[in-house]
This record gives sequence, structure tokens and C-alpha cells, in this order.
Amino acid sequence: MTTFSSNLKLLRKRKRFTQGDMAQSLKMKRSTLGGYENEVAYPNINALISLSEFFNVSIDTLIKVDLEQLPESQLNQLERGYDVYIKGSNLRVLVTAVGEDNEENIELVPEKAKAGYTSGFADPEYIKVLPTFRLPFLSREKKYRSFQISGDSMLPIPDGSYVTGEFVQNWTQIKSKQAYIILTLDDGIVFKVAENKIKQEGKLTLHSLNPLYNPYEIDVQEVKEVWRFVNYISGEMPETNEMKTEALVHSLKSLQRDVQQIQTRLQL
Repeated sequence: MTTFSSNLKLLRKRKRFTQGDMAQSLKMKRSTLGGYENEVAYPNINALISLSEFFNVSIDTLIKVDLEQLPESQLNQLERGYDVYIKGSNLRVLVTAVGEDNEENIELVPEKAKAGYTSGFADPEYIKVLPTFRLPFLSREKKYRSFQISGDSMLPIPDGSYVTGEFVQNWTQIKSKQAYIILTLDDGIVFKVAENKIKQEGKLTLHSLNPLYNPYEIDVQEVKEVWRFVNYISGEMPETNEMKTEALVHSLKSLQRDVQQIQTRLQL
């Protein structure tokens, strides 16, 4: 059975629809739908669009991704509008919070909430309990969310900063050498500079600003959400150039002493 026919049958059964029920909803003959599932007929582009809209998945997913190989957690996300194959035309459904004036708020995901966000990012009940705020200088026509980062991989942006990102709908438009907040299946929320290899390899290479950390690749199917970095808020004062210079001089002097000690030992 081809990927398309098996996907069609799987998604129909998960909706608990008979062929007759589904055919009636799509305004097509039951025999036509049966032909698709039994590989004796193939849909035209209009039928594919109708099926894509009915299941809320992209056409690419229907014909290219073997859904039977996906874990239940990914199938659940797929059925809730978070398509695991990002090249399709369907828009992702983003759960968001609005204020009393019907304007969208910026939800804040603090460090202690990051673990819960990995599983609750698509749950309206989870999103609505997150703290919210607004930044008047950001566009009202775009969706933003803030995340607290931890660690030193993105220095000079300090540990504990709050980074705000703009929701990215189409991942093929991720621009290389720009910073993004990315929600992944295995690593949760990561803040990195992206290198877009989606069209060539179906992957993103993620880089840290701190050169002590090596870049690494992730498959695009591991990604749940992408937010383009727009600004950050930190309670720490940035180091002055004078402080950096003093630290560099101290490091050089320490290195010189170490070299002198090694030379002395070699002469003995």
C-alpha cells in the first residue's frame, strides 16, 4: 500500500469515520474514497486540497510522510494542526492569549515553566495561565512570545535573560545567521543562531554565540515551533570594554607565566 493510501485510511479511522461518513463530509462518492484507500484510483489536485483541509495536514504530509511510523505524541500534534512536514501550504494553529481589549498579549515562559511548555505549547489551558505583558514598540500585526534562557551558550546575552521572538509560520523562510528560539522534541526550548538547510537536507544547523560550544544539526521533523529573535531583557549590566580588556590582560599574563614555567622545566 502506498504512503498516501495508508495515511488516508489511518487518519480516517483515527477520526472514527466510516468511508461513507467521510465521503459525505467531503461531498464525494464513497466508491471514490474507497478507490483512494485501495489504490485503484488517485486524487486530483482539488481532491488533495479537500483532504488536506479535512484532516488539517499538508498535502506533502499526506503523500510523503509514513504516518504509521510516527509515535502517538507526534500524531496527536499533527491532528491538532502542528504539521510535522513543514513544506505544505497549511497554516499552523497557534494557541495565544488576548487581553480584555481583544489585543494579543506576549506570553512569558519563565525558566520554571520551560519543561511544561514542551508538552503544553498547543494546549489553551496551559497557555492561558502563563504570565503576559506587552511591548508597545512591537507590531500589533505579529505574534510574539518571550522565553527565559539559561546557560552561557549565547553570551554576551547573559544567563537568565528574557528573549522575545516573533512567530515564524513558514520554516523555509528561516534566515541563516539570524537568531531563533526553537522548540524541539528532544531538547525543549533552545536559543541559537540558525543555518537553514531545510530545502537541501531537511535540517537546521544550530550555532551558539559562545565559541566554546560546537554547532549541531537537528532534523526539521524534531521542531515544534520557531520564533525569530527580536530583542532581549536582562537585569545584568553589560561588561564595559575596560573590564574586558583587564580580563584579557590578566589571561595573557597568566598564560605567559605558564609558558615560562614550562620552559624552565624543559631546561632542567
